[in-house]
Amino acid sequence: MTIQDQHNRVHNYLRISLTEKCNLRCTYCMPADGIPLLPSAKLMSADEVYEIAEQFVKMGVNKIRLTGGEPLVRKDFEAILRKLATLDAELAISSNGILIDKYIPLFKEVGLKKINLSLDSLKPEKFHHITRRDHFNKVMQNLQLLLSKGFEVKINVVLMRNFNEDEIIDFIAFTETHNVDVRLIEFMPFDGNNWNSDKLIPLKEITELAGKIYGDRLQKLVDDRHDTTKNFQVKGFKGRWGVISTVTSPFCSGCNRMRLTADGKMKNCLFDNNEMDLLTAVRNNQPFEHLIKLAVWKKHAVRGGMDTAEKFSDETLNQENRSMIAIGG
Repeated sequence: MTIQDQHNRVHNYLRISLTEKCNLRCTYCMPADGIPLLPSAKLMSADEVYEIAEQFVKMGVNKIRLTGGEPLVRKDFEAILRKLATLDAELAISSNGILIDKYIPLFKEVGLKKINLSLDSLKPEKFHHITRRDHFNKVMQNLQLLLSKGFEVKINVVLMRNFNEDEIIDFIAFTETHNVDVRLIEFMPFDGNNWNSDKLIPLKEITELAGKIYGDRLQKLVDDRHDTTKNFQVKGFKGRWGVISTVTSPFCSGCNRMRLTADGKMKNCLFDNNEMDLLTAVRNNQPFEHLIKLAVWKKHAVRGGMDTAEKFSDETLNQENRSMIAIGG
């Protein structure tokens, strides 16, 4: 069985947000005052997360990534992970890294190997500015710990002009001695994050800068058809780096992703403000396979229907969505 849209894309990758809560306050992710949190009764329980995920796996999903908010702040995280580990699907997690050292034994036990770590600056003062919290040293310690334990680590860096574009080369240089994938992410619009195109650092600018520094040592790698990242490596470096160019060079033709919010709403695209309520069906003991199929079938070809730069820059379109923390990264 497969989950397929009208553009012949097969969807086998589910991202599940476990919580809207986070122990950071990153400016591009949520408004400065935070967001109104849903009451716990409206959020999926551990059993409901499992029941919904199990249905997706029966329909062909073979990769599940846990996101948030910060998924590790959820008190029943261990119970959720242990349940999901019984499914026939690869498990991964996206985290800000603050609490991750506490869960390394659990990750090893259940076979979770792939971790995406959010880190937008290699400078403590900038880290504090963007996250509004002082956890830089802890995150860097946990990053080194993950690498020493053999985890496959990707570092997610949201680039913003006049903030951290001067660290592009620093992040690429980080891959010389660290076996990581650094992913430079174009700044994307969500409710409350004050997006505008002037803050955007496009794919072409990033690759041209890297080319000036590394010349013919810079190698373009072959991307998988489902990759969100245009991947590169500097010859002789341990790690790799790439650009997630959602704005200037979208990768929608190979999209295989679906998202489940913490309150059990299915989103077929990060940028589509339409949602399909799966949790109500679960709580009413109703089948919901058809709801999943319908949601995916309606998926737009490109970025929730924002198929031009003009549409993507239109605030009446790009801001009519949840904030990133309420969607799940």
